[in-house]
Amino acid sequence: MRRSKISEILGRQQAGDEVLVQGWVKTKRSSKSVSFIHVNDGSTLLDLQIVADQSLPSFQVADSLSTGCSVSVTGTVVDSPGKGQKYEIHATDIVLVGGSDPETYPLQKKRHTAEFLRDIAHLRPRTNTFGAMARVRNAVAFSIHSFFQERGFNYIQTPIITTSDAEGAGSMFRVTTLDLNKLPKIGDAIDYEEDFFGKPTFLTVSGQLEAEIFSQALSDVYTFGPTFRAENSNTSRHLAEFWMVEPEVAFCDLDDLANLAEEFLKHVFKNVLDRCSDDLAFFNRWHDQTVISTLEDIVSSNFERITYTEALELLKNSGEKFEFPVEWGLDLQSEHERYLTESRIGRPVIVTDYPKEIKAFYMRMNDDGKTVRAMDTLVPRIGEIIGGSQREERRDVLLARLKDAGLSETEYSWYLDLRSYGTVPHAGFGLGFERTVQFVTGVSNIRDVIPFPRTPKNAEF
Repeated sequence: MRRSKISEILGRQQAGDEVLVQGWVKTKRSSKSVSFIHVNDGSTLLDLQIVADQSLPSFQVADSLSTGCSVSVTGTVVDSPGKGQKYEIHATDIVLVGGSDPETYPLQKKRHTAEFLRDIAHLRPRTNTFGAMARVRNAVAFSIHSFFQERGFNYIQTPIITTSDAEGAGSMFRVTTLDLNKLPKIGDAIDYEEDFFGKPTFLTVSGQLEAEIFSQALSDVYTFGPTFRAENSNTSRHLAEFWMVEPEVAFCDLDDLANLAEEFLKHVFKNVLDRCSDDLAFFNRWHDQTVISTLEDIVSSNFERITYTEALELLKNSGEKFEFPVEWGLDLQSEHERYLTESRIGRPVIVTDYPKEIKAFYMRMNDDGKTVRAMDTLVPRIGEIIGGSQREERRDVLLARLKDAGLSETEYSWYLDLRSYGTVPHAGFGLGFERTVQFVTGVSNIRDVIPFPRTPKNAEF
């Protein structure tokens, strides 16, 4: 008999079928004549009640079960008289697959703190919160791929090991096979010719530059993969390893990119609302009571578009007292972004044309010589969720920007080549996957929306 997922059983139209259910025991209560066993297989937030009466040949097995055991249950789907559940299973056979010591099993029927669960990351997927998080994370990932695939984008796998600092920030993890206790030297300098790749190499901070290579041949591409930042930050918003979504589009300007970003977010949020209603209801109840309404408002709204300079004027004239200064040439902070989306404009905002000094070297220079064709998409509750730009397609301007940033013309010769052979206007954006999952679920700490968080002094599993 094929195993039935609990989500399939609870979603069916009528009772009466004989099914095979396999999963883990969440709770059990027994009397002398009957045991009620709640089982979950991870396919849904909801548990399935198994009813085993004393006439069952394996009743002793059923009676001996404890939280955490894995079981295989054969039985008949029947209408449930209990509240909050459509069906239950009247068992005809129960097999204990794997036992669990009730004295040592750390996940008992109570709420556990996020800090405690991070210490047992190998078991926390069995909790309601992390089971729901994993399903939402899966739905968001699926929606990202479906959005681009439906529009003819090609999925490009960019390298994890790289020689390029795409952001020019220098916060990169070094990759080496050299013995750190016996580093080869040429004078006082490390001889990287002795290293595996013969040159300094790092874990990537972005797949954008490599994606641009393919956008100049295939037009519409996107990357979706792990990236790494060696920032010594222990805030609830930072990870050392996280996933990024980065589309690159040829023959595209900033206005086209802003439209793409709006369509993209609406598609992803609508899909997760449709696919994960029970899980989002859970997060809406236990983590943030605005989760569902915020997502629904974004899906139904028209995003506002303003320039950085216009945003500053709104902030300066607001009468609000901000912790961080509001001055031309300084980047917007979360408090500024949230004021714009939540209080002043009341819907998502796309801010464009930032000062060149606070943006990356590859962003297209505006004619004023002071600003670049950058954009940030801001949403309520967190502020920036997407950052992107029209890329600088003019070789001479890009070369000048490289030099201003102190980057090597030789190391970026291939990037300059893209502007020498058939250059076209092109644009792209980046979206942090974990930050998006955090936004969708309302979970307060980003370490709790990734299976195995990597943070300073923490690299378990």
